Amino acid sequence: MREYLLTLCITAAVTCLLTGPVRKFAIVAGAMPEIRARDVHREPTPRLGGIAMFFGLCAGLLVADHLTNLNEVFEKSNEPRALLSGAALIWLIGVLDDKFEIDALIKLSGQMIAAGVMVMQGLTILWLPVPGVGTVALTQWQGTLLTVALVVITINAVNFVDGLDGLAAGMVCIASAAFFMYAYRIWYSYGIEAAAPATLFAAILMGMCLGFLPHNMHPARIFMGDSGSMLIGLVLAAGAISITGQVDPDNLFGGSERSAVHQMVPVYIPLLMPLTIIAIPAADLVLAIVRRTWRGQSPFAADRGHLHHRLLEIGHSHSRAVLIMYFWSALIAFGALAYSVNSASMWIVLGVVFLSAIGLVLLLLPRFTPRAPRWAQRFVPPRYRRRRAVAPAASVIRTTAGGGASATGGTGDGREAEERGMPVAAGVASANGATAIGARSHTSR
Repeated sequence: MREYLLTLCITAAVTCLLTGPVRKFAIVAGAMPEIRARDVHREPTPRLGGIAMFFGLCAGLLVADHLTNLNEVFEKSNEPRALLSGAALIWLIGVLDDKFEIDALIKLSGQMIAAGVMVMQGLTILWLPVPGVGTVALTQWQGTLLTVALVVITINAVNFVDGLDGLAAGMVCIASAAFFMYAYRIWYSYGIEAAAPATLFAAILMGMCLGFLPHNMHPARIFMGDSGSMLIGLVLAAGAISITGQVDPDNLFGGSERSAVHQMVPVYIPLLMPLTIIAIPAADLVLAIVRRTWRGQSPFAADRGHLHHRLLEIGHSHSRAVLIMYFWSALIAFGALAYSVNSASMWIVLGVVFLSAIGLVLLLLPRFTPRAPRWAQRFVPPRYRRRRAVAPAASVIRTTAGGGASATGGTGDGREAEERGMPVAAGVASANGATAIGARSHTSR
């Protein structure tokens, strides 16, 4: 565990320290695209954060290769080299897209090639645990197609959810933490060496996300871009492929030991766990494809219908929307982890149901914003105060002697009108902290 923690810390430190210089490089290189109609940020922000994350990945693998116990992973398996090869290719495609905006089909082809490179070096699904059947061996073509499909789906799921500051990095960090605990327990507690590469991948992925988050939290100073989102999606998929398609308890143990392993790792859990860690991004991906196809658009056409956009539309703030997505990711990932440890415990099911109810209340909170009584309105934030009747338009805006406009209908400035719930006229200073000619539209990246 100490070596895993050391690898995680070094990966996080390298990623964090390199993100600042990478930001300056992105500004000089002109990797600051104009704000698009679907963006939520209001100022051009540099991309290419994936450069720092990739070097963090390289540093983590390099350090692990020189540690006493983790060095065995590199000696007994070619999976770390396969991961590095696929990651380098997908990272290069992402860098080109962040700078030149390459076509979506070209990116899809690059993702499939990166997955094929990993398959050629041994990171592939050899068998598949099927509920009610057991472990089913796959042919070479079946394993290759399933591996490529899982890599492409995971990459695009993570890429789709990267729409708010700190959202993708935080959700993947939460998922990789749950996956690390799951893989480590299989490897260390039950001696299944085939789970060691997946454990290493999860530790490095946590370090990459933790090192990048301080620069990416709202308001973000830099975005990871496709070079980062596709990279962490590929690493997440690599860990899922390794532990799902490489670990076969049937061939490792027999008798009572085999029964003990199946009590801890039911046949369906290795198949379920990789799906739970990308449950929310995958759901967002499926909904986006259905929505765009229903409208007659391309599945790759960008829009403002993602889950995080819906949260903003209901009335959640940027930070609260991100925290809600964090909550649901943690609930699904760690709920599956707890169920894999003790699937017979009713307390786990009740706990998940209770937390789900809390999550739904938090999700719908803007729809049921409470209003404080009149005597307590001075002691609560403006959003909890009762709104007064809106004055007629003639009395809301009056012309001052200097030709300016006052939005209060009397004395006071725009800020007072905003706090009382009255409309603020365009062009009034201090409205949302700025002077605007017209209504400022919300845009998202």
